[in-house]
Amino acid sequence: MNKSNGYKTKSKTEIMDYLMSRKDQRVSAADIINHLREKGSKVNQTTIYRNLDKMTESGEILKYKTANTECAMYQCVKNHNNCRNHLHLQCETCGRIIHLECGFMDTISGHLLADHGFKLKCNGSVLLGTCKVCSAVN
Repeated sequence: MNKSNGYKTKSKTEIMDYLMSRKDQRVSAADIINHLREKGSKVNQTTIYRNLDKMTESGEILKYKTANTECAMYQCVKNHNNCRNHLHLQCETCGRIIHLECGFMDTISGHLLADHGFKLKCNGSVLLGTCKVCSAVN
């Protein structure tokens, strides 16, 4: 057993494969359930939710809940090691997630602490707006 990721099961692999194929998007548990059912997988809902909870705890995925959604949303962050240390931008038009992995994070974190006495926690933080691709279309 790998302590950070738990057991590698077929269910977990199927869920992670789906999340990896949509790594720049956030998806709901219902999206995952529907996808697996379409593939003919017999994974039950409880197993999917249990795996999502374990993958969130291990840091493999992030769990989001924004004012615009009634349910939790998930995103694979395997290729973004510092996800808990930066903000995320989400396009309200296409749903794409952009990781704000730049020097601005140091600037804003420093400003918030120095000027407002506020220590920023970015885990699950999402700023909503419109990406450059969707802005160019509209």
